[in-house]
Amino acid sequence: MLIGEYIHTIDEKNRISLPVKFRKELGKKIIITPGLDSCLFIFTTKEWAKVSKRLSDTESDLSFLKADKRSFNRFMFGRATDVEVDSIGRILIPDFLKDRIGLKNSAAIIGVEDRVEIWNDKTWSEYKEVVEKQADQLAEKLGNEKK
Repeated sequence: MLIGEYIHTIDEKNRISLPVKFRKELGKKIIITPGLDSCLFIFTTKEWAKVSKRLSDTESDLSFLKADKRSFNRFMFGRATDVEVDSIGRILIPDFLKDRIGLKNSAAIIGVEDRVEIWNDKTWSEYKEVVEKQADQLAEKLGNEKK
């Protein structure tokens, strides 16, 4: 399970070290894609296969006829990229993804069970502050959902 919060620097070549606790679970090849809430998602290749299947799984072979599905799939798949993890646990974040979330010198790396998220550290701090104030209400709402 991927859990925890880490702040790591980004070097001059756009590389960032993955937390040691994440490296074994992530493996040597990962997928980075635009995420939601102004972050990037990192998936293992195995988890990416599951996500891909769920996004493209429909009851109709003509799912491309649905505008919302086309749009979201373009968002997730169109800018996804596979990245090699180097021998010391660093990854290269492509400029187009780095620019998308405004990464500069450091980033927040967050483990979220089945994926890792990379955030602009300032954006993460602001987001975390808002969510922490709502945690009780969110828990209550989630606790009332029916299965």
